Amino acid sequence: MQTDLAGRRALVTGAGQGIGAAIALGLARAGADVAVHYANSADGARNVVDQIKAMGRDAIAIQGDLTDSGQVDRVVADAVEQLGGLDIVVNNAGHLVGRSTIADMSDEHWDKVFAVNVSTAFFINRAAVPYLSKSDAGRIVMMASLAAENGGGAGSAAYAAAKAAIVGLCRGLAKELAPQGITVNALAPGFIGDTPFHDAFTPASAQAGIVSNIPMGRAGTVEDVAGVTVFLGSDLSSYVTGQVIDINGGLNFR
Repeated sequence: MQTDLAGRRALVTGAGQGIGAAIALGLARAGADVAVHYANSADGARNVVDQIKAMGRDAIAIQGDLTDSGQVDRVVADAVEQLGGLDIVVNNAGHLVGRSTIADMSDEHWDKVFAVNVSTAFFINRAAVPYLSKSDAGRIVMMASLAAENGGGAGSAAYAAAKAAIVGLCRGLAKELAPQGITVNALAPGFIGDTPFHDAFTPASAQAGIVSNIPMGRAGTVEDVAGVTVFLGSDLSSYVTGQVIDINGGLNFR
């Protein structure tokens, strides 16, 4: 067994930039054809598609608002139609949305955080399972976070709660879908530097403070996350399901 994904078809959500883009490229390097989903970053998604095609793989860009289940059904159907099937789904789309203490948090903020992080994953997986069940190696990879374990930084309680919900959804689906040969696992990245996520919500001084506490002495990279995703999409992980894999350089242990 190896990480050769030749002949596999993957859908990666939120893949126009950052971690999602690195995952899409990593899967393609391993041999997969990839549907690159994006919400707003059309140029970024097209750039990822161009890079994948330069590797000799098939790739398409698909736009959609994943908080709308109707659009999700269309995104998945388009990926299946254009790639000829589906073997791997990576639920990368998600967002902190903003920082807020509970005293100041509005209903709208709470609802939006859960919509963009939890409902999107539910909608994607629900739409994809009928196709994954036809695959010889169906794989679902979900995106949790270190925040689900340690509560996250200041003002991110809603985000931490949403990512904890992803862990529960992952484990529930792992049990439910195992008889169909579909594995379901989650990634829990810690501090991954040089991404739009932290650039938008974490000041440079705070980022430096986080890195100083990481035992490995550096921030994680998007390629660190992509590498684990390739493993979970491959035959090497065929007996791994319901697991949450920490990617944090030793910053936190389960």
